Amino acid sequence: MATRASIKRLKLSKFKLNSILEITRAINENLTIDELLERYQKLLRHDLNIGKILIYKYSEKWENILSSGCNKSSYENISVENDLLEHKEITFVPASEENKLSAFDIIIPVFNKNEPLAYVLIGDIDEEADGMSPAIKHLHFIQTLSNIILVAIENIRLFNESLRQEALKKEMELASKMQNLLIPDNVHLPQNKNVFTTGFYHPHYDIGGDYYDCIFLSKNDIGFCIADVSGKGISAALLMANFQANMRGLFTYEIRLESLVKQLNERVTKSAQGEKFITLFVARYNFQTHKLEYINAAHNPPVLYFIDSKKTILLESNCVGMGMLDEIPVINKKFITIREHSKIFCYTDGLSELPDENGKEIGTRIIEKYISNNDRIDKNINQVIESQNIPDGNDRLFDDISIIGVEFFI
Repeated sequence: MATRASIKRLKLSKFKLNSILEITRAINENLTIDELLERYQKLLRHDLNIGKILIYKYSEKWENILSSGCNKSSYENISVENDLLEHKEITFVPASEENKLSAFDIIIPVFNKNEPLAYVLIGDIDEEADGMSPAIKHLHFIQTLSNIILVAIENIRLFNESLRQEALKKEMELASKMQNLLIPDNVHLPQNKNVFTTGFYHPHYDIGGDYYDCIFLSKNDIGFCIADVSGKGISAALLMANFQANMRGLFTYEIRLESLVKQLNERVTKSAQGEKFITLFVARYNFQTHKLEYINAAHNPPVLYFIDSKKTILLESNCVGMGMLDEIPVINKKFITIREHSKIFCYTDGLSELPDENGKEIGTRIIEKYISNNDRIDKNINQVIESQNIPDGNDRLFDDISIIGVEFFI
């Protein structure tokens, strides 16, 4: 005949088994992390009479995810790195006034793939009660339950993170496709007996902060530009998309370049609110007068090569970038008359600041080397790109690289 003690043990064993089954079922039902912690807390505090529960869990950093039955003063000075990481097995906390863990009785470390995932600190409120402490009596069950719950919580976090990453990846892919639509295809750039334009675009990440364009302003005029946002990533890409829309809307045959730059600066300042700025080179060329007028707003100086006279000049900066100041103090437009067959190579600093084998920036010397010939500008651009193993073979790439080349026929 079963004794009262054996019946009690049997009931307790059934309770523990049913508790684990209930928790496993809750995990399979995809309950939230908060709901799982609530069930865990109920089992320990209400069913097993555990007085205090404190859990620290690691995700990107150590965080306190549960404190039940604890005064904040009993754990606010605990440091996982200094006070808990040394514990690899269940540890009983020695009573000491100097011990920051003295409010608790037992430390239960939880490991996942041999790495510390969490630390569970438990203790009892009624220290004068008769009999064995519930924390000690149910220690191995509490350890098992803690491992199941905390590994499940970590799996939920990883699953949610993978969903977030997948969603972000899809958003980035869509943003990249949309941004590529803003970069003109070479077949749609102006090409006729007077001019030939071509470009190259390689974002360092899926999306970038560079932009170039060339459009017909009239049957005898083209306008072209290249621009670069300070910084990288989504915020830079969004600012540049806004800038492209403004450039396309404002750059007309009638507008003076000074007025164009002034209005662009006002809109970039309003959009960026001082957090970013845009460097810009913008120019207008007339097929009949052969006059090239341009403004360089803190951008890298394009390289202009005169094929017949074999002369190279740099179109230097003469005003601040868009968004650097609320108002640009001085906007100096410059003029050049193109009297012979010529080529202009415009680029962003992802190219000019690219380190060579010795760690020095290549600057314009590679551009000048490959543009100084009778070859077409598109061939020159390809030679520069291939010489630097862009995009796939150069591990020194650190920024977006954009190029627009314009060839003038006289």
